Amino acid sequence: MPAHLGDGQACKGSGKALEPNDLPSIVAPMPTGVPRLISDPNMKLFSCPACDQVVYFENVTCERCERALGYDALSDRMVALDPEDGFWKEAGSHSDQPTWKYCDNYQFGVCNWLIPTSDEATFCLACRHNETVPDASDPENVRLWQKMEIAKRRLFYALIRWRLPLVTRTEHEEGLGFDFLAEDSGQPGNVMTGHDRGLITIALVEADDAERVKRREAMGEPYRTLLGHFRHEVGHWYWDRIVRDGNPGALEACRALFGDDTEDYGEALKRHYANGPKPDWQNEYVSSYAGAHAWEDFAETWAHYLHIVDTLEVGHSFGVVVDPRVKDRGLLTTQIDFDPYAANTTIEEITDAWFAVSAALNSFNRAMGHDDLYPFVLAPAVIEKLGFIHHLVRGQAGQGQMAAA
Repeated sequence: MPAHLGDGQACKGSGKALEPNDLPSIVAPMPTGVPRLISDPNMKLFSCPACDQVVYFENVTCERCERALGYDALSDRMVALDPEDGFWKEAGSHSDQPTWKYCDNYQFGVCNWLIPTSDEATFCLACRHNETVPDASDPENVRLWQKMEIAKRRLFYALIRWRLPLVTRTEHEEGLGFDFLAEDSGQPGNVMTGHDRGLITIALVEADDAERVKRREAMGEPYRTLLGHFRHEVGHWYWDRIVRDGNPGALEACRALFGDDTEDYGEALKRHYANGPKPDWQNEYVSSYAGAHAWEDFAETWAHYLHIVDTLEVGHSFGVVVDPRVKDRGLLTTQIDFDPYAANTTIEEITDAWFAVSAALNSFNRAMGHDDLYPFVLAPAVIEKLGFIHHLVRGQAGQGQMAAA
């Protein structure tokens, strides 16, 4: 737990419980109405339903028709809105159609997700997991909080698409919750980003680009983003939920790939920071930090899987084709003609496409004078671990072990 809770305000979600107050297993259902696996091939290419203008996931207004916009997580679509009697209705719909309300955090300019007015919840499916948010009376806090929420909602987009278990801390003491904490001006540097039994703490200063780059360089990291923090830390929670407490075969299979999770975590981190990365870590791990402990290896691999799948979906939505004009084009040629979130997509399709797409993205960045967008090399051992995550999110990890038993 962090030593300091920072300047914040409690912000508990008030949505309906998902299931009885027990942590879900790997096959636990999501709330009523949440789709199992969405297969729309244009999920990341959103448009205004009223005028077809292409819009971003974070838009609250269409730049062309100037209608209000909001995101409905249950149907995974942007909704164009017209005001009606203190609420909102879909643009062009009849007055007898269901109406919408924004998440309560819309008032601070940090959330654009919608809730049906018939739902008693006041926070959306993402914001109901907030435990502590910054003091909104400080405009700088709100600016950083907005960046936090943008990253968090992109995380939740993937979690909802895969229909992974989502339980708040109101529903269970080890449910998923977030503390966004500001530093104490009298004791700088005392808010540590991390995970503790479902509570994810992220230092508010991580949303400041200059400070995050400073920390990345000080720690010798090739990559550090706010979204990366969210994806990594939530990986720890899902290790608890769907590896440790889920399918018994998943834990056995996980240990076979990621190592002994019962090793003393504190001592492992001390050794990592005292001695540096393991020799030749690139042959086994996606990052040097992944070699510190089996839990960190899992969380790092989990985060990279989300990076890869989400980026490939963007490429799929925009019809990206990589086909460089070289003599031997096999390994650098791909057409992303599959939905990386779909149940029937294979890890081979994902990693083969990623090899080509990441090479192209890195080349684009270099052409603009930037560092590589994806400065990592995926060794065969890492690809095998990514395959484990791929099957885990689809509820398949450890099935072979169970069948053999």
